[in-house]
Amino acid sequence: MGSWSYLDDWHGAAAAASRGGHAQVFADTMQGEVRRRFSRRFQIDMVWEGALVGITGGGVVTLYRMALTRAEHILRGLLPTFFSSGLGLLGFAALVLACCLVVAALVRWEPYTSGSGIPQTDAEVMGRMDMPWHRVLLAKFSEGVLCALAGLSMGREGPSVQLGSMGGKAVSRLLRRNRGEERLLVTCGAAAGMSAAFNAPLTGVLFAIEEIHKEFAPSLIVSAMASAVASDFLVSQVLGVQPVLKLAFIKDIPHDYYLYVVALGVLCGLAGAVHNRGMFACTERLFAKMGELPLQLRLAIPFALAIPVAYAMPELLCGGDAIVELLSAPAAVPLGTLALLLLGKYLYTTVCFGAGTPGGTLFPLCVMGMLCGAVFAACLTRVTGVQSLFMANFMALGIAGLFASVVRAPVTAVVLAFELTGSMDALLSVSIVSIVSYVVANLTKTDPFYERLLSRLLDLTPVDPSANGEPGEKVLHTYTVGAGSKLEGRALGEVGWPDDSRIVTVSRAGVELVPNGETVLEALDEILVIMNTDTEAETQELILDYCRSSLATGKIPRIG
Repeated sequence: MGSWSYLDDWHGAAAAASRGGHAQVFADTMQGEVRRRFSRRFQIDMVWEGALVGITGGGVVTLYRMALTRAEHILRGLLPTFFSSGLGLLGFAALVLACCLVVAALVRWEPYTSGSGIPQTDAEVMGRMDMPWHRVLLAKFSEGVLCALAGLSMGREGPSVQLGSMGGKAVSRLLRRNRGEERLLVTCGAAAGMSAAFNAPLTGVLFAIEEIHKEFAPSLIVSAMASAVASDFLVSQVLGVQPVLKLAFIKDIPHDYYLYVVALGVLCGLAGAVHNRGMFACTERLFAKMGELPLQLRLAIPFALAIPVAYAMPELLCGGDAIVELLSAPAAVPLGTLALLLLGKYLYTTVCFGAGTPGGTLFPLCVMGMLCGAVFAACLTRVTGVQSLFMANFMALGIAGLFASVVRAPVTAVVLAFELTGSMDALLSVSIVSIVSYVVANLTKTDPFYERLLSRLLDLTPVDPSANGEPGEKVLHTYTVGAGSKLEGRALGEVGWPDDSRIVTVSRAGVELVPNGETVLEALDEILVIMNTDTEAETQELILDYCRSSLATGKIPRIG
């Protein structure tokens, strides 16, 4: 059984936990890890390292965005030629086939690049994967460009998160950081990638913390901010300062219309549930049954679908920039066209993603959110006489609502809508629609999108022994004792802590306490725990369960 740790008794703790007579090495390692974490230099290092990751990851994503834009322009420029004759159509089919074969070869060469890349980044931070950063960068970049050239409905944000995170891993390997710090830099890279993809640094920070790392440690927040800001500065110098989805309000929604805002939240919550259930069914039922087929045959389905889509409704191709351009004047688009675009974008994206195509769904998700808001506003205008000048407002609310219901990250959804609109006055309505859609989606008992994908990825992926670094390597984690949690009101000596874990410090109201067996934990205490990377996943799961807030408390069973 594990125990608490006295800062002045490292060797005693080491002797209790070490194996094979390596107590001195164990103790020295623990001392070095803790001293570095509490040193002022560590805080400074995390800032400049985060900025370096931001420049690296932001640079890669900037090039990625430029390449995707160029590929889409080439495709749209060639479409009239492709459909002007039978020979042109044959040429289009040859282009799509070539892209499909090359993408399939790249995915076979580097399987970690399949799908959006966000679940893989989650698994990397959890210590369940050790992705080869150089192979992932090369393969993911190339796959995204080829998918855009073929017209597949895949977004740039998921791949940008993975590319940025691998930029962070490259910096970590260059600086020879340990596995614990490497995960921080991978998270910083994810923040840089999201920031560069949306031109929205705050969204990048919150997404990386709320969705990827799921730990609000001060060192992580500061370094992620440095990374996102550096990335945003770089991409704005090259591609401009405007957000990818710029929505300008003519007039803010009056409070008299907030009942409509709540109604839109309900609609987005239900739409998010339908989105997730459809995606899961396509991935886990339809395409999972094709698991024995060669990869190129499974990928051939969405690639082949690109040809009739390009002929019938070319606005559905690629991530959705054509739809965004069309919605720059939403009042001029007929309601039937808006509804058809929404349905078509969802179905096409579902098939593309379900096949395991390398690419994301976040940008198509935001486009679908805009369409949800536009359809809702158009119906309001017809039924209630609400002025059409509020369509841009409802499109922004649609983005936030659908994002919150699909990803279950309502805070990130609010900040994203704010950065896209620049309107402080819209924060109230955006918060309302995000909360309502989040609650409605939960009431449908539909799993959050990326959590379900991560769970499936972990089930299908064997544990990589090298993912946690060298055997016996140490890592530090900070936890907050939740109100009503199993730890509140308990002395450290009463708790059955996991093996090979030690409580280093307890922080209460900004004061660092030296823990001992009689130290009683209170709600909102921050505990710093050092643990072995070998058993990190199990230790993390148990301590997080101990710290989780609850309306009812219970005794913690000792671990025999």
